Amino acid sequence: MEPVIIQQKIYEIRGVKVMLDFDLAVLYEVPTKALNQAMKRNIERFPQDFMFQLTRKEYTTLRTQFGLLDTKGAHSKYNPYAFTEHGVTMLASILKSDKAIEMNIFIVRAFIALRQFALQYKDLADQIQEIRRTVESHNEQLVKIYGAIETLLAEKEAEQSFADRERIGFKTA
Repeated sequence: MEPVIIQQKIYEIRGVKVMLDFDLAVLYEVPTKALNQAMKRNIERFPQDFMFQLTRKEYTTLRTQFGLLDTKGAHSKYNPYAFTEHGVTMLASILKSDKAIEMNIFIVRAFIALRQFALQYKDLADQIQEIRRTVESHNEQLVKIYGAIETLLAEKEAEQSFADRERIGFKTA
């Protein structure tokens, strides 16, 4: 499985990147119920920063935002569990199947790729902001230069128009 496909299964909920139990079950090739039972049997391995259960409102919002679950789980009576990167790694350790290990490697790589993309995006945004500040500074300097040039031209024009005028008054031969 490609990390790009896995990245599409990573959502941001409560400000953290997570994967949902039913997506992980498909990737690990186990039923969602079996995945959740294994997690509950080892609940001490899953603190709040590794895993949490979505509220009904979060679940509904996620489904409407991403068109999630049009077929599977649309009428589930249980809200899904969300696993952070660390929770996904812990899941692989309790499932202990070859497929879980293989998929865990892909999932961790997908989380890493997302993190690298976010860092590159931040660097790019910082560079753009620096260019914008430089351009604004240059614009201010250009405005001052143009103002000084206009002032000099206006003074020169005033001097020339005074010198070009024909003198008025008494003329001697």
